[in-house]
This record gives sequence, structure tokens and C-alpha cells, in this order.
Amino acid sequence: MAQIGYSKKVMEHFMNPRNVGVIENPDGYGQVGNPVCGDLMEIFITVKEDKIDDIKFRTFGCGSAIAVSSMVTEMAKGKTLDEAMLITRKDVAEELGGLPPQKMHCSNLGADALHAAIKNYWVKIGKIKQEEVKEESHEGEGGESCGT
Repeated sequence: MAQIGYSKKVMEHFMNPRNVGVIENPDGYGQVGNPVCGDLMEIFITVKEDKIDDIKFRTFGCGSAIAVSSMVTEMAKGKTLDEAMLITRKDVAEELGGLPPQKMHCSNLGADALHAAIKNYWVKIGKIKQEEVKEESHEGEGGESCGT
């Protein structure tokens, strides 16, 4: 039985998440968290020929956060880094068939963790400087709490 307010796609990615795990010595690593709800997302990427060759995630959070992590990894795999940087919070939510309004902030974490991993890689290869990496803030997102 699906939970009210969640699309079938959200439930599918929550029950059977894709790309779960850790990549040892990744080319890029991104971690973001939302102190309001306690969600924490980590994304690990390997890069070959400027494309995301492999991507894994580890998420501590609600079902929406897990579904978002799963979906964002599916969306990014095989894309060039520039293409993956264009994946927005809205894209992730739409691809999942929508999220309940109180869970929309979870989609922020997925896109932001992906972008953080790419920026981490770009710093490593000298494409950008560490000072150019802006920390994404998730505080004050309307005070949403993931709850349970």
C-alpha cells in the first residue's frame, strides 16, 4: 500500500534504491545535510572522459531523501559533468512524479550533493579553486521537518 502523497516512483525508489553504497577513493565526493530535519546525503562519483562513470550514494534520512538520492544518481550516471551540473532540484522532484510540499526540501539535498561531488572533483583537477566552491545552506527552508 502506497503512502498517501507519494507517487509510485517515489515509493519504488525508496523500496528499491539504485546506486546505494560507497566508492573507495572516489574522484569526487559531496556531502550535504539539513540540520532542520537531520537528513544527511553523501554522493561519490568516478569520472572518465569528463563523464560520470559511476555514482553511489549513502543517505541517512526519510523515505523521500532516499528516493531523491536514488533518482539523482540515476539521472546523473553517464552524463558529462557540465550536464550533471544542470540537474536542478525541480528536475529531481519532477522525475519522481512530484513530492509532497513538506518534502520538497529533500529534493534540494540530492541535487546539491551531486553538485558538491562534481565541484570537489573540479577542485582536485584544478578546474576551479576551493574558494570558488560555495557551501549550500539548507537552514531556514521554511522550517520543514522530515518527521518520519
